[in-house]
Amino acid sequence: MSSFEFSHVPVMLHEAVDGLNIRPDGVYVDCTTGGGGHSFEIASRLDGGRLICFDRDPDAIEAAKKRLRAFNDKVTFVNRNFCDIIDVLNGERVDGVLIDLGVSSYQLDNPERGFSYMRDAYLDMRMNQTEGISAYDVVNSYSREELVRIFRDYGEERFASRIASAIVSNRENKPISTTHELAKIAVKAIPGATKNDSHPEKRIFQAIRIEVNGELEIIPPTVRSITASLRPGGRISVITFHSLEDRLVKQTYAELAKGCTCPPKLPVCVCGKKPQLKLCGKAILPSAEELAVNSRSASAKLRVAEKI
Repeated sequence: MSSFEFSHVPVMLHEAVDGLNIRPDGVYVDCTTGGGGHSFEIASRLDGGRLICFDRDPDAIEAAKKRLRAFNDKVTFVNRNFCDIIDVLNGERVDGVLIDLGVSSYQLDNPERGFSYMRDAYLDMRMNQTEGISAYDVVNSYSREELVRIFRDYGEERFASRIASAIVSNRENKPISTTHELAKIAVKAIPGATKNDSHPEKRIFQAIRIEVNGELEIIPPTVRSITASLRPGGRISVITFHSLEDRLVKQTYAELAKGCTCPPKLPVCVCGKKPQLKLCGKAILPSAEELAVNSRSASAKLRVAEKI
């Protein structure tokens, strides 16, 4: 692990864990263990129960093991992507699953990870630095058209075309290697009238990070897998941090809560699909007290659903 300390303030800690309706003897999964904040709260409520902690980042697993060492007898750690949950559980049913889709403070603030435009570092952005393509690969090998796609679709950037063209032009001279190089290119490509935006490069970094880690494409199938793995009455709590994530969670919940997909004109259901989830109220937002002490919670939303 890096010498940089792994820390992360869990967002909506009590709301998310309360949403799981913890049974002391139940089996629970934290799909994004991070620094172990939510995991610690879940484990502290178990008596005879078990917690399975997933994280694709080996640094997160090591940090969580230290934080949760008092609960060694009830916690199992899994260094894999949470999209593998159905394979890891191998048919076991669980009582609740939590997913916090935010990037940890450690990953954002550690310059060795290359996530942030605020710190100069090699372009990496991988949740697991032993797997897959890096941000460097995306920035220096994707075609202009591919860059436009991810900036538009994952960053919702209206100047996606201008920024992609600027990146392609700059990398013809030499590879774009660092976060500050990329940030400067992105900001320079945005028309001056829009530069009252405090951090216009934020959307570009978000888009590249999503592409590197495949963050959005795994959300719907994972929510479906989790639903299939829940016992009746089991809960799923998902914390999102931007509209793209929240939309996918909301749509997948709605699909699983609806059941029948037959055209309305049919007099009877022929698809045979039954509702699998019921929604536990509307999206929950951080309290004013939490916003005052943790600005990174500002865009968070929590959605809870229960297996029928």
